[in-house]
Amino acid sequence: VQLVESGGGLVQAGGSLRLSCAASGSIFRINAMGWYRQAPGKERELVATITSGGGSTNYADSVKGRFTISRDRGNTVVLQMNRLEPEDAAVYYCKIDYIDMVTNRRLDAWGQGTLVTVSS
Repeated sequence: VQLVESGGGLVQAGGSLRLSCAASGSIFRINAMGWYRQAPGKERELVATITSGGGSTNYADSVKGRFTISRDRGNTVVLQMNRLEPEDAAVYYCKIDYIDMVTNRRLDAWGQGTLVTVSS
């Protein structure tokens, strides 16, 4: 399974970025998709998750009202980030919870990460 992330970069505080993650490979079904982030010296933390079909979303308190997670066509998840703050700077990772097509096992897969830098 491969997760390809895109959309990171440098933005001024108050600006916006849109992250995208496309999943491919031996996927029978995706149960949930999400974004996590890790800032230097800090643990990886949940940013937002969305269930299959987009029926349920969950956000970290720190991003509620500013970030929106959504499912795009196919196995793609998008994180729209508005009103970015310097504290949002981190490496953002995509994660999927899926059923493997070959083994029928429930597994997790992570992307390689995309860097978000917010200047004050």
